[in-house]
Amino acid sequence: MVQWHPSLTLEHTPKSGTKLFGAPPFILSVSFALLILLGTCLLKLPIATESPITWLQSLFTVTSAVTVTGLVVVDTGSVFTPFGQVIIALLIQCGGLGLMTFAIVTLIALGGKIGFLQQTVAKEAFNQTDTSTLVSTAKAVLMFSLLVEAVGMLILSVYWSGELGWQTSLFHGFFYTVSAFNNAGFALSPDSLIPYVADPVVNLTITGLFIVGGLGFSVWIDLKRNKRWSKLTVYSRMMITGTVLINAIAVIAIYLIEYNNPNTLAPLSELGKWLASWFQAVTPRTAGFNTLPIDQLEDGSTLLILVLMFIGGGSLSTASGIKVVTFMVLILTTYGYLRRDEAVYVFKREIPKDTISKALALTMISIGVTWLAIFALVLTEKAPIMDIAFEAVSALGTVGLSRGLTGNLSSAGQGIIIFMMFMGRLGPLMLAYFLANPRVKKLRYAETKLAIG
Repeated sequence: MVQWHPSLTLEHTPKSGTKLFGAPPFILSVSFALLILLGTCLLKLPIATESPITWLQSLFTVTSAVTVTGLVVVDTGSVFTPFGQVIIALLIQCGGLGLMTFAIVTLIALGGKIGFLQQTVAKEAFNQTDTSTLVSTAKAVLMFSLLVEAVGMLILSVYWSGELGWQTSLFHGFFYTVSAFNNAGFALSPDSLIPYVADPVVNLTITGLFIVGGLGFSVWIDLKRNKRWSKLTVYSRMMITGTVLINAIAVIAIYLIEYNNPNTLAPLSELGKWLASWFQAVTPRTAGFNTLPIDQLEDGSTLLILVLMFIGGGSLSTASGIKVVTFMVLILTTYGYLRRDEAVYVFKREIPKDTISKALALTMISIGVTWLAIFALVLTEKAPIMDIAFEAVSALGTVGLSRGLTGNLSSAGQGIIIFMMFMGRLGPLMLAYFLANPRVKKLRYAETKLAIG
């Protein structure tokens, strides 16, 4: 039996696939690709490296920087000159804050106006639904980011001045602040921040930067406008609640699992144990730094970090992953189904069905792409499956943590990880946009019941 919808006309509706090249996801993809191409050429300049690197190594490094991942095939501190390191930091800043932020602010500064197409692209980049707030959002994002980075750079530069001297400490403060706030995870030392595993200042400053960046700019804007919890948007309350709960559970779990591990927490003081547990619990939220050797963690901690990397941070943030609110929507949907509720509710509000479908689609695409990457890496790399799975999830979540596989990847393996980082930053939903463009259907078929489970 077929049901006819009279509200739909018989006029031919062109497939949206014909407008693919003008679609916001395509424009954003091309923008990121062009930035990666430019950066790859810049890092191949003799002035950018202490010793020559291959085009593939340059492409990998730049993709990792633009997608704010942090996976590296060559050591950032020893292979690249200060010029090359500044280029990497600028690429991180552009990729973290988003090309649209800079484009909109620059256009405004030049006295230009934002057209309909640019507004649509910016909405896609900022994950916003209200076009009227795009300009104010772009300005707020840029000003807020620069302010937080200035504070972080000041703290780290002053703290490191006694150890490194003012000139070096200023550069380190600049580089680590940009890398941390944008959740990139690039470090100037091959052992990341392991030497500062029990250092409260470095631990709290770095984690503070990437938590602020990963929480999402929309949450901070909401907190500025509405000081009271009850006046915050449902999204902000979900994001804050989810972040606190996930971080708290992860800290306690890692502390308990690693407490007697002689290669991680066992040699540390009680304060050092909690600081290290805290850092490893929050860094998988796409930050990428580490103060403990990741390949020495217990299997339980490794599996927990895999889940945390997959979840990621918040929308309109410097973090990636499927996002905290997406994860919470799936949990609430499952809980509501088990209770046989007619709808899914949170904070006395109903979650729309299209939001649930979007969360499910995003998660399924992420799982599918990750599985394909793991399968491909198993064919190209001679490495333990745990290391391969960790690398794939880290790349898609643009996290940057590794169990040591990155530097040993084959050319094919590097290509796979480059693709994963690119897809992870643009978002699996953009991939879905290319594969399944929306179309208007004139007919609706009768429902059918299927056996599930």
